[in-house]
Amino acid sequence: MPAYKLYYYFPIRGLGELVRQTLALAEVEFEDVRFENWKDFKGQTPFGQMPVLFVDDKPIPQSFAIVRYVASLHGLAGKTSFEAAWVDAIGDQWKDFQSEFKKFLFPKLGYGEGDLEALKTDHGVPARDKFFPLIEKQLKETDSGFLVGSSVTWADLLIAEQVPQIKKWIESRPETKA
Repeated sequence: MPAYKLYYYFPIRGLGELVRQTLALAEVEFEDVRFENWKDFKGQTPFGQMPVLFVDDKPIPQSFAIVRYVASLHGLAGKTSFEAAWVDAIGDQWKDFQSEFKKFLFPKLGYGEGDLEALKTDHGVPARDKFFPLIEKQLKETDSGFLVGSSVTWADLLIAEQVPQIKKWIESRPETKA
């Protein structure tokens, strides 16, 4: 079995958390290396970014590329090519959501500035109202409790990380007939 080392900056969940969860679900042992000040290591990464997974000292950059790699090796990427495409599509849709939602989230968490109410109104609420109904619809269509197919995939882990937001959405969503 290969040796896995996951390198990530700062002691936060961030983009490394989905990788950690996928490795844990696959029951793959790995070393979780985190940096408070990683400037000396930055030049050793393929794209100057984290996370990076080293597999027997060979790097794989980018969180979703890492997750897809681990998931495909351990049966967490869908059971067919069609399911794998849908898992990837949900991941890509989440990236679209996150790209818009973080304009509100980062200042809310203290990592940026701006009028929080305006950012919430202009970015947070619209991103939420677009994304979570799509996820809810997907869950209804699969009728399995999983986003794709009949077993857990990395897309389920990705969305499960958003559970507090899903709970809030369900509590505040517009009333619907179905």
